[in-house]
Amino acid sequence: MHSQFSQQKLGVLGGGQLGRMLIQSALDLNISVSILDPDKHAPCSFMADFHQGKLTDYDTVLKFGESCDILTIEIENVNTQALKELVKRGKKVFPQPEIIELIQDKRTQKKFFEEFRIPTAEFLLTENKEAVVKQKDFLPAVNKLGREGYDGRGVQLLRSEADLSKAFDAPGLLEKLIDFEKEIAVIVARNEQGEVVSYPAVEMVFHPEKNLVEYLFSPAQLSGPLLQEADRIARKVIKSLNMVGLLAVEMFVTKEGAVLVNEVAPRPHNSGHQSIEANSTSQYEQHLRSIFNLPLGACTTILPSAMVNLLGEDGYEGDAVYKGFEEVAKIQGVHVHLYGKKITKPFRKMGHVTIVDTSLESLRQKVEFVKQTLKVIV
Repeated sequence: MHSQFSQQKLGVLGGGQLGRMLIQSALDLNISVSILDPDKHAPCSFMADFHQGKLTDYDTVLKFGESCDILTIEIENVNTQALKELVKRGKKVFPQPEIIELIQDKRTQKKFFEEFRIPTAEFLLTENKEAVVKQKDFLPAVNKLGREGYDGRGVQLLRSEADLSKAFDAPGLLEKLIDFEKEIAVIVARNEQGEVVSYPAVEMVFHPEKNLVEYLFSPAQLSGPLLQEADRIARKVIKSLNMVGLLAVEMFVTKEGAVLVNEVAPRPHNSGHQSIEANSTSQYEQHLRSIFNLPLGACTTILPSAMVNLLGEDGYEGDAVYKGFEEVAKIQGVHVHLYGKKITKPFRKMGHVTIVDTSLESLRQKVEFVKQTLKVIV
């Protein structure tokens, strides 16, 4: 292991809220961070050595990476060819560019699950809208864009023939609609030594319209065997990928008691925000430990927790105002994290609230209070 890890410069592709929280952990380890992001007002823009530029442009990514020792991502939509060239030039890139490339397309993700016998929903690959329409006997299903779907975008529910007009006219897939009991996620980390650790599964509740996480509880309320199966699958995924870094594995628990992988994300993830307050090692510190090949930290739950995403209110766009902040801040065990985004838009992620408590019932009550009280308006 590299004992002088803090002398190495970390380059992060993406300057959003995940990068912002990664910087906060990097400061604790005295790690110097450079950020590349196309938005000059990105949440990370004033927190580190900031470079404005397109993450998908080969020359921009190559030039940025040449001044760094290790590179990582906080968003998958990056130029992997430039990252591969940086590896040839002696830079370390984690997760590895080939893995980012595989995960960038939900079609290759699904084929990977199939190849390595990782349980997942039945699926069909489709090239365009016409191909989806021809598969009416496969419904009900979820139509997903192969590339560039993010935070609920690029996902369309097709319950019957009447919904086929909503199908995407681009390469994608049809996935059997799962009658699930719960949606969960397990975050798992692996370093270059091959050491693997995993966090207890969390239980996610999605926004009914926008298909993004509205809030979650940690740890998930599941039987021991189901928790063990979810953990086993998450570890199998990261080992099968031979990946170095942090991997979020989103899964369905069916009403029949099966655990199926939905999607994976090779970076810190929305389903791990609560780890900052609720676990022995935050997901951000864990990601740094893994990519710098340090001993991985314990993932032990200190206290049961919940996380509420703070989304821009529907109907409001402009300079952000946080209504109800003081009322929420008075509650014991509540931690508000704002992302530094000046402009709010409907359903834009503006921050999150973590709640820790010894009582699950108390957590649920506090989640409802936060949801009803803290609003992002203009």
